[in-house]
Amino acid sequence: MKVIFLKDVKGKGKKGEIKNVADGYAHNFLLKQGLAVEATTANMSSLDAQKKKQEKEAAEELEEAKKLKLTLDQTTVELTAKAGEGGRLFGSITTKQIAEELQKKHGIKIDKRKMEIEPIRTLGHTKVPVKLHHDVTATLTVHVMEVK
Repeated sequence: MKVIFLKDVKGKGKKGEIKNVADGYAHNFLLKQGLAVEATTANMSSLDAQKKKQEKEAAEELEEAKKLKLTLDQTTVELTAKAGEGGRLFGSITTKQIAEELQKKHGIKIDKRKMEIEPIRTLGHTKVPVKLHHDVTATLTVHVMEVK
C-alpha cells in the first residue's frame, strides 16, 4: 500500500515522503498512529500544495532577512560603560545589552542569541556578526563610549 508520511518514522521514511509499505503495517500502525495517510490523488495534491506553500514562506523569510541585513549593516549602536586605564571596561558589554539598545533606539528587534561574539571589554568600535538566516549574516557596528 502506498502511503504519505506525515511524520518521520525511523527506518521507514521521512515526513512528506511517499513509500510503498506492507498493508498490515500501514493499517495497523501507520494510519492508526497518525504517522501516515493513504496516498490518494486528493492527499497527493494537498501534499504538493503544502510543499509549495512552505517554499514560498521560506523565500519570503529570506527576502526579509536580506532587507534587515541592509539596515543592520548601516546601523551603529552606541553604548556607555565605566572604563579604567587603557580603555578597559569594568565588566563587559553583552549581547543582551546590544539587543536591548537596538530595540530601544532603532526599533529593530533581534534575538541576542543570533549575535556571535564574546562580551566586549574595551572602548571603541566593534563589528558584531548577526546571523539572521542560515544564508544571511549582517554586521552590526557597536560603539562603546566611556561614561562622563
